[in-house]
Amino acid sequence: MQSESKRRFLKNLVCSGVYAAVCPLVALHASCKQRTHGESESGLPVDPAFEPGYLELHRSGELKKRGESLWNMMDGCTLCPRQCGADRLAGERGFCRASSRLEIASYHPHFGEERPLVGRGGSGTVFFTNCGLRCVFCINWQVSQGGLGDPWSIEDLASAMLRLQEQGCQNINVVTPTHYSAHIVKALDQAAARGLRVPLVYNTCGWERLEVLKLLDGVVDIYLPDFKYADGEMAAKYSSGAESYPEGTHTALVEMHRQVGVAKAASDGLMYRGLMIRHLVMPNDVGGTCRVIHRIAETLPKDTYLNIMSQYRPMYKATDYPDLARRIRRAEYAEALACAEESGLSNLDIQGWPTWAAPIEGAGSG
Repeated sequence: MQSESKRRFLKNLVCSGVYAAVCPLVALHASCKQRTHGESESGLPVDPAFEPGYLELHRSGELKKRGESLWNMMDGCTLCPRQCGADRLAGERGFCRASSRLEIASYHPHFGEERPLVGRGGSGTVFFTNCGLRCVFCINWQVSQGGLGDPWSIEDLASAMLRLQEQGCQNINVVTPTHYSAHIVKALDQAAARGLRVPLVYNTCGWERLEVLKLLDGVVDIYLPDFKYADGEMAAKYSSGAESYPEGTHTALVEMHRQVGVAKAASDGLMYRGLMIRHLVMPNDVGGTCRVIHRIAETLPKDTYLNIMSQYRPMYKATDYPDLARRIRRAEYAEALACAEESGLSNLDIQGWPTWAAPIEGAGSG
């Protein structure tokens, strides 16, 4: 049981929009509850015509079958591109350090996501423990690599999804979901039977297997992937040998787009369906930002949603790597914006533009 002072502290973090994934598991109920005009008391989306894709799959019994197919992939695990082969069903932990036991660090309304995902009720985020990418600069390393979290049942997860909907969250946002995709789909099937009907956001590092994504076709309403690197050597160096990341992620993005199309906010300002790509600008062009942007522009529609993120800061082991050991400079972010303009991409989420438009200071790298 948490102390009252700690509970208040966690509540304030979430209500103010601060990234709170590293907080111990806590159910944050009506204290953060905000509603959009026209929203029902059950917290359903504002658009009454919207129906998430997973409901049809649930009614046909296909959603349950997809969950079983994903579950069986943990027998000699092939859920992520590493395909480490761990027998997670027998209790072995994979490269991601997950077994078949579901572990969750926290769940709550989150107000720091992209505006069309937040609305006034927040994005209903569920932060899963462990990760298959294992980046040296991870801001959430206590959860992704430090094992912070508690064991949950699939029934618990289904109940949490419903509680987030009841609190007025605009969606269910599963963060770092790949290694628990089977658990998520199984829980979604249970929650759908009990009245869940907000969009499902698949918030991923972007490095996904096509076989897994095809099992998620019709299950996921909004894909929210990163595209971190253009260069396999950089991915291998900073993300635990993930040399295939650039090609694998690009292939995954094309498949995600095929499934859900371009992300465009509805008339109420909320997102219900589509592909929303994130790219984090890193110091010294570690991510190959312009190459990432141009690759998106060359192979996906020009109105593909792209969030060019400026908030990199050296966390976890980043200070051990000279090229990652500082925050980005204005010149680096300005160059990213220039690349986006040159590429012709038109559906951009640009962070802190008035600040970054100020006179450039500290130009250059190193």
